[in-house]
Amino acid sequence: MAEYQTYSDQELLDLLKTGDQHAFTAIYDRYKDILHRYASRWLQDRETIKDVIQELFTNVWTKRESLSVNQNISGYLYIAVRNAILRKISEENRAKSYTESLQKFADQGENITDHRIRENQLREIIEKEIGQLPEKMQQIFQMSRTRQMTHAEIAAELGLSEHTVRTQIKRALKVLRQKLGILLFIYLLIS
Repeated sequence: MAEYQTYSDQELLDLLKTGDQHAFTAIYDRYKDILHRYASRWLQDRETIKDVIQELFTNVWTKRESLSVNQNISGYLYIAVRNAILRKISEENRAKSYTESLQKFADQGENITDHRIRENQLREIIEKEIGQLPEKMQQIFQMSRTRQMTHAEIAAELGLSEHTVRTQIKRALKVLRQKLGILLFIYLLIS
């Protein structure tokens, strides 16, 4: 085995193509540390680096008969490691992007659900308080807010003056502001 260390890369490659395991071991021993250092510039995880190097040499052995190395073996190995590193980085980026996307979706889903629950609770409180207004005031207020009718339209439909309609809406808002508090009142105004 010691004599294999003296062979050139081309001689080792020729022997490798014939299935010589000692030639493969000599190539592995000659380049594993150099390739490991090269890969460590790009990848931080030692296990990932070991996997990349191991996978590379497994492919070299598996494809030894059809291996087409137009340049020297070291150039071939460097390019193969670089390509494997780029694939790993791409896979990690895709996985990270997918994870971030899932997290964003989950966070957004929780926020939307929580917001809807609070909004429904708030709406129930407001509707309860509107329901406690005097009947005519309640009717005018709902026509204004729910049906989005103008004061003139409400006055015409109910046979009242616009001034009466305006006054009833102002009183309804005053009562609701006192009962609901300022935050709920603002919500009522903007919804």
